[in-house]
Amino acid sequence: MTQALYRKYRPHGWKEVVGQEHVVQTLRNAIVADRVAHAYLFAGPRGTGKTTLARLLAKAVNCLNEDKAKRPCNECENCKAVNENRFMDLIEIDAASNTSVDDVRDLRDKINFSPSQGKYKIYIIDEVHMLSTQAFNALLKTLEEPPPHAIFVLATTEIHKIPATVLSRCQRHEFRRVPVDEIVGQLKAIVKAEKIQADDDALATIARQAGGGLRDAISLLDQLASAGTKITLQLTQTALGTATSQSVLDLIASLRDHVPASGLDTIHRALDSGADPRSLARQIVEYLRGLMLIQLGNGDQVETTKDIKERMTLDAKSFSTPDVLRMMKLFNNAAVDTRGGWQPSLSLELALAEALDIPNEVYASTPTPKAAPVKQAKPPAASQSVKTESPSSPVKEAVISLTEINKSWKDIRAAIKPAHPAVEALLNSCKPMDVRGDELVLGFQSDTVRALMDKPENLDATQKAVADVLGVSLKIKCAVTNAKGKLPPHVSADGMVATALDHGGEIVDVQE
Repeated sequence: MTQALYRKYRPHGWKEVVGQEHVVQTLRNAIVADRVAHAYLFAGPRGTGKTTLARLLAKAVNCLNEDKAKRPCNECENCKAVNENRFMDLIEIDAASNTSVDDVRDLRDKINFSPSQGKYKIYIIDEVHMLSTQAFNALLKTLEEPPPHAIFVLATTEIHKIPATVLSRCQRHEFRRVPVDEIVGQLKAIVKAEKIQADDDALATIARQAGGGLRDAISLLDQLASAGTKITLQLTQTALGTATSQSVLDLIASLRDHVPASGLDTIHRALDSGADPRSLARQIVEYLRGLMLIQLGNGDQVETTKDIKERMTLDAKSFSTPDVLRMMKLFNNAAVDTRGGWQPSLSLELALAEALDIPNEVYASTPTPKAAPVKQAKPPAASQSVKTESPSSPVKEAVISLTEINKSWKDIRAAIKPAHPAVEALLNSCKPMDVRGDELVLGFQSDTVRALMDKPENLDATQKAVADVLGVSLKIKCAVTNAKGKLPPHVSADGMVATALDHGGEIVDVQE
């Protein structure tokens, strides 16, 4: 049977330990000065070297080399016995499987027997936080006054579960997560020794995926190496479930172009083909994180293929940073949401709907138009709201649907960009909000941007591009949306309500 890489490359000496120099230095000094404590507590994330250093300590205190500075020497009989897992005086106990008070009492009864091979008996109790309260109480006396030949090393990933009475009887060492660059260095050494072909960006992805655990990183490398092919970034992302799928790209496109139906179709197609909804949500979050990094000037930290990065760069220009952050939060919630247990697509559908912040288009078909009271941004002392005096004018039948406009919005911007790049940039910061007869209403989030766009030459250029792409002649109207980016379809873009919205008002109610 082939030995797992993480076991094959487990450190046998102090210098081989990665990322825990502060702990190594303390233990080495204790060996040289012959001031080894009777009980240690090693606390930290999994895979950071707690058990490895406990074994090194056991080897060092029983090493037969005359020079204490060279312990462990890995040459004497005791060192070799530890390395080969045949040292009788090294006892490793899994607290998760031995949680009862009887297990601890059995240990306490046997601890008084003298060592069989070495000078010290070393008891390594892994995941010690799993012991029951009674078991901890039974261990206390032994920890406080162990026989001179016994050393305890308690290891835990959850130090907050250890009773204070136990903590006070141990020398405590905190293990840190191993930095990514140090993990990458170790992976490169293993790849070279094992003659494994692997790309550097793939190793960096493995290191980041491990979350600071060197053992996990080496295990991931072992898993990928078993495929028998070169370890590429694409292979790594596919195996780890972080590869950007076409479904992610299609969903982002539906968000960018504001086409809800396309987004829902993408979700259902992905899930019908067997995709896990939470995994898909995580992939969406990872893609949006890439957009955020690019927008913040850290595009070099985005680890993906060249084609995907080029797509990300384009999408990063299509969304504002606040929108990207908002969407990340929504889909991150979907990745951990359990509400959709009975309906796998529900969490993703909710995230999509909230991300789009879909306007209520029901009003477009309402036979009797309604007036809207408007909350002032800075209300006068006498009143908290302003009501219109008369109903707005009836809605005209649209010559083309808003859905068709949104589907072609990218093409419209592309058509206008060569001759009018500044206009295209302004169109990138707005959303088509409504089509009223032969008028297309564009919604802007600030009056400043709206004013820049609302110039005859800019409106004419946009009108021409719309006609070229869609074959219809539409007048262009510009409006400032409310706080949630909505301008109700029944509200005139140049009426009193829209004017109030332009100055920071917010619709709070709709009345007959």
